[in-house]
Amino acid sequence: MRYDVVIVGGGPAGLSCALTLASSQGRGWKWAEGKKFLVIDEGNSDLNKAMLKNVPGIPIGTLGPELLEKIREQIKELNDSVEIKQGKVVKVEGEKGNFKVYTESGEVYEAEYVVLAPGFHKFEIECEGVEVVDNPKSPKPGRVMIKHDGDYKVREGLFVAGLLAGVSSMFTAAAGSGVQVAINILSEWAGKPIVIHDVPPKKE
Repeated sequence: MRYDVVIVGGGPAGLSCALTLASSQGRGWKWAEGKKFLVIDEGNSDLNKAMLKNVPGIPIGTLGPELLEKIREQIKELNDSVEIKQGKVVKVEGEKGNFKVYTESGEVYEAEYVVLAPGFHKFEIECEGVEVVDNPKSPKPGRVMIKHDGDYKVREGLFVAGLLAGVSSMFTAAAGSGVQVAINILSEWAGKPIVIHDVPPKKE
């Protein structure tokens, strides 16, 4: 099956990326309408073990799994452009416009873009053109990141987000990088820099 963007990882970065991509639809942007997105989630996000006390706008004491579920619900509430599937990605091949993403259970998905956001504990996905190095912002040794151009692009059509992109291991940092990757992709489609702002409807 073919998607416009396949996101590998369903943690803060991957879900925030998907949410932002989905929010581009229904605005009259012809280049955004009809796009389909897939999140492939192995279910290993570190947020599953977290309790949050310093995330802006999130009640103190919110548990990580609760927040992940709320983001998934928020994505569904927007529209039906995003699918979220359980799975483990083992290989990404191809180039912009013609990627193939392979899972351990044998599924193959085609995509125009791929976003890598499976966390920073390790990176064992077979993927050409990816350079894995030590993560300099991790408070613990042995964590990794993927080199990118400074704006999360690894190569044309391939982006990295979250802790694997070398951001600090905080929810808001990871989520923000996922949002930026989505904006980068949307800007490429639009042919100009874009952002997505919403305002309340005007009172009559």
